[in-house]
Amino acid sequence: MTRSFILRTPSLLIFLICLALFTIAVTLAAHYGLISTSFVKTLGKTLCLCLAALAMDLIWGYAGILSLGHMAFFALGGYMIGMWLMYARTEEIVITSLANSGLPATPEEIQQGIASQIFGVVGASDLPAIWSFAHSLPLQLALVVALPGLLALIFGWLAFRSRVTGVYLSILTQAMTLALALYLFQNDSGLRGNNGLSGLQNLPGLDAVSQDSISLWFFWASAAALALAYLTLSWIVSGKFGSVIRAIRDDEARVRFLGYSVEGYKLFVFTLTAVIVALAGALYYPQAGIINPAELAPIASIYLAVWVAIGGRGRLYGAVIGAAVVSLLSSWFTGGRAPSIPLGFATINWVDWWQVLLGAAFVCVTLFAPKGIGGLFDHFTGLHTPDRKGAPLGPDQGSLQEKEAIE
Repeated sequence: MTRSFILRTPSLLIFLICLALFTIAVTLAAHYGLISTSFVKTLGKTLCLCLAALAMDLIWGYAGILSLGHMAFFALGGYMIGMWLMYARTEEIVITSLANSGLPATPEEIQQGIASQIFGVVGASDLPAIWSFAHSLPLQLALVVALPGLLALIFGWLAFRSRVTGVYLSILTQAMTLALALYLFQNDSGLRGNNGLSGLQNLPGLDAVSQDSISLWFFWASAAALALAYLTLSWIVSGKFGSVIRAIRDDEARVRFLGYSVEGYKLFVFTLTAVIVALAGALYYPQAGIINPAELAPIASIYLAVWVAIGGRGRLYGAVIGAAVVSLLSSWFTGGRAPSIPLGFATINWVDWWQVLLGAAFVCVTLFAPKGIGGLFDHFTGLHTPDRKGAPLGPDQGSLQEKEAIE
């Protein structure tokens, strides 16, 4: 990836500049007290959702694989970092409590105290085996990538080698998400069942640091992750790899006939996007402060697809725009800030009607604006897909046309 690549890609350069200006503006506004800490966290979480939408656009918009289970990887990334946050924070509390006793606490007493504090709510007093690495931040960070990546690799290998495609693959990904959510709802899952993990906004060892500063740190980290992911995915889709996955999306059988390993490409994209989404979740939940199995509900993955569709499938900037617009509107409508509309015979309360509005917007975009919000930017900037007219350069109507070859 060279400097010339960035200069040759105007949309990438514009996006990076806009993101940098947005980050600076939010930082200055937070410093001078123009926006609240909670709103900074909302913006940071929105950037994480934009990162997840980028991954969804790569796998759906470019590779043509509609996954309705990617938010499961998002939640798994949150659980992995949440385990360390909750363990380390509880360890500080237990050590401080035991220090008041006459005798110094043994490692076994500290371990037992941590287990009782974390799992007493589900009637357990021992740390499950899956918490074996919770004491180590580097190991848990490795699991943020390794566990969702391994799950995606195994699931993708089984699905793609069986050549499951289309709606059947979408149903399988949704079933995987539902099965994982149902398992985590159980108290003996080792992750506190329906209670989930809480207190994640409290970073261990940083009691003297205010939440104002911590929220800005996570906001900066989310912005940096989004910029890096956008740069990387732009480079991927602009090269040969991007051409191949678009060809798989358009005509999988023909690409396979040409000798490409279709299953290998699809497996790589599925695994890569799962890891990206997991990293987004690892940044999201410390800002949210809590995670529970409800975050894995299949509806969350459907929302992710809706964001990409509204923003513009097959356009990386469209996915970011869709996720940002819809998530911020959702926070405004469901947070009770949108005024209710009295109609005389009834009152429209947006907390209850937001999902109806979102569904109607999705239907309208699908029917009347399939290119989404990103298509509007294409229209005003003069970016259009080649018009397939002119003399054919291949044996059938789907082949490259003369005008397209020139452009």
